[in-house]
Amino acid sequence: MTPMNRAMRLLATTALIIAALVAPTFAQDGAREFQFGAPADAPASFADLIEIVSPAVVSIEASGTPDAGDQPDLSQIPPQFREFFERFGQGPGQQPRERRSQGSGFFISDDGYVVTNNHVIAGADDITVNLSDGRRLEAEIVGTDAATDLAVLRVIEGGPFDHVDLARDLDVRVGDWVVAVGNPFGLGGTATTGIISATGRQVGAGQAYTDFLQTDAAINRGNSGGPMFDLNGHVIGVNSAIISPTGGNVGIGFAIPSDLAATVVDQLISAGEVQRGYLGVAPADLTEDLKMAMGLDEAIEGVLINQVLPGTPAEAAGLENGDIVTEVNGQSIDGARELTRRVGAFMPGDQVRFTVIRDERERTFTVELTERPDPEDLNEVPAVQAGQVRYFGMTLEAPSEAERAQLDLVARGLIIRSVEPGSEAARKGMRAGDVILEAGGRDVTRPADFMDAVEDAEARNRKALLVFVASQGGQRRYAALEIETEE
Repeated sequence: MTPMNRAMRLLATTALIIAALVAPTFAQDGAREFQFGAPADAPASFADLIEIVSPAVVSIEASGTPDAGDQPDLSQIPPQFREFFERFGQGPGQQPRERRSQGSGFFISDDGYVVTNNHVIAGADDITVNLSDGRRLEAEIVGTDAATDLAVLRVIEGGPFDHVDLARDLDVRVGDWVVAVGNPFGLGGTATTGIISATGRQVGAGQAYTDFLQTDAAINRGNSGGPMFDLNGHVIGVNSAIISPTGGNVGIGFAIPSDLAATVVDQLISAGEVQRGYLGVAPADLTEDLKMAMGLDEAIEGVLINQVLPGTPAEAAGLENGDIVTEVNGQSIDGARELTRRVGAFMPGDQVRFTVIRDERERTFTVELTERPDPEDLNEVPAVQAGQVRYFGMTLEAPSEAERAQLDLVARGLIIRSVEPGSEAARKGMRAGDVILEAGGRDVTRPADFMDAVEDAEARNRKALLVFVASQGGQRRYAALEIETEE
């Protein structure tokens, strides 16, 4: 084949590939399946949009000497997420000292209200807002909400201000274009673009009220608190976190959805704080092994109540450990995180109906919610650390009177003395020093009680035994120990 023939064949092949990429594909029945190529409405440039919205975006400088109690608890946040949650760079165990923080924010009204992240300004005594026209103006804190990492500031002098709107009826899809504007590494007025990579992302156990938007638009340290826009110039998210093994952008960033942000911002402006309903339970996802141990149909969805905390609305209404919440005000619920968010969306004093399954029967309880306590108060859950019997690879023993007093055990509980590595108990997270409080739905006070519970479960053809465990750290949870694994 001559060089000319090879060149002609290459050109023909290239033309066929291009035609395949830009043309729609059809099935044998003529139905259109999909097509490649750029969307017809893809912008040739983002310049007009950025020019319009940029005057409303500000960079924020905050300084102060935070109290030791103002330091965040990062223990529940995976290391790769902590980049934007480390306020002022304060490390664990260090004495509070003057810190300076830089972040981003945006005006939402012409009279000076600014939205940003709580971690940008937490513990600050002085806050300066830098505008795109070069002005530096002082700002005061209107209100903060650590649970969603949002804060509202106000600039008193210098208005009226250019501002943008939070999208309250959020309608985004994976693949939608987004534009982020902010102050990365102190470089104010920086714009980056990308798409919505995912929705409904969970970032750490400490962010129970937020399902984040994920984006590949480049955001870095200093973008925190800045806006994420759609192509209509509406704020659809507040940039808040990144996954960053290197400290820089790797294409995975997270933003607080604008509909949630708008609800929080409204309360902060009107009341200076966010009030959330409080039920008073420790919830857990209803896993398949728990369903098996409780004899529930696999199709049942709900949330298991690990513990009803004393002195709470749940206790007053009659909810009990082991209840399975299936509906809240008639709407189904299928996860512990969702239960927390749904309850938190109500106001203190609201009467809320909870449909639960107890003893294989459906019941309804009306609970009057109270105001959610401070995180410090929520952590003050009573701590329980609790002849011998050996089951599921663990050795159980009744506590002595001295241990019962030390562990605050009134009339129930068997201490786990040892756990064999690789056993069923080990696989379900049991550790020496934990306390079995219930087995098969009944209190256990003697090794014989546990043996009876196992025999009863076997007689009822249960494949697992449901146990209620108190860990040494104070957490209480249900676990299902599969009986068929016993030797």
